Amino acid sequence: MPSEPIVRLAVFAGAFILFSGLEAMFPRRQRRHSRTERWLTNGMMLVVGTVLLRGAAIALPLIAAVAAADYAAASGIGVFNFAGLPLWLEIMLAVIVLDFAVWLQHLLSHKIPVLWRIHRVHHADHDFDASTALRFHPIELFLSAVYKLGVVLILGPTVLAVVLFEIILNASAMFNHANLALPQRFDTVVRSLFVTPDMHRVHHSVHRSEHNQNYGFCLSIWDRIFRTYTAAPRDGHAEMTIGLASYQDQPTENLGWSLWLPVRR
Repeated sequence: MPSEPIVRLAVFAGAFILFSGLEAMFPRRQRRHSRTERWLTNGMMLVVGTVLLRGAAIALPLIAAVAAADYAAASGIGVFNFAGLPLWLEIMLAVIVLDFAVWLQHLLSHKIPVLWRIHRVHHADHDFDASTALRFHPIELFLSAVYKLGVVLILGPTVLAVVLFEIILNASAMFNHANLALPQRFDTVVRSLFVTPDMHRVHHSVHRSEHNQNYGFCLSIWDRIFRTYTAAPRDGHAEMTIGLASYQDQPTENLGWSLWLPVRR
């Protein structure tokens, strides 16, 4: 049986190929920049972040959420290790709670100034497509891993639940960042439970009031519950401006510029 990293990589690559292909056939918006440099920059940020995390995992083995779940099970710590729930119910609840944890992390990355300086790298992209799901600063990827480590140790979910959640999170991020035109009725039905590209695109609006809405990556219910949901951008999906107002004239598709952004004024 293939190892967990290989399975995750296969799903990740498959989702990227699938949604990149679909958005090429059914685009929602015209691009401002060609794919070439943006994809290289966004992809290289993921590569740098992955190398950083792999290096950190050598010194701190529990930095990976899966390793933390394995440790929690062996040590008998965490809420689920005391609850004695059926496996199917534990997996379902764990995935839901972990999704909320990621929603909360995303909210905090907008509300806490030092975190926003790092997270704005993701929002500075002038276009919105499947590659934007890769565009997270390496420091943010590291902080996210540490955050998930803490959540997993508190919850103590089964390793299977964590692996399943990571796969769902990666695939849904590719889906909801895709520049994909979905039939309106289909979008309406899907977003009643899951985040769609049209829903998440609002979060990448140049208007601050809109990019502080729709924080969800997989389940859409958290934004509805906590009243951070906006159905559509004020300027319309075709005409809205993607990115941050301060960087509309900056080379956001450049790797060096993007990596240096957190320390810029």
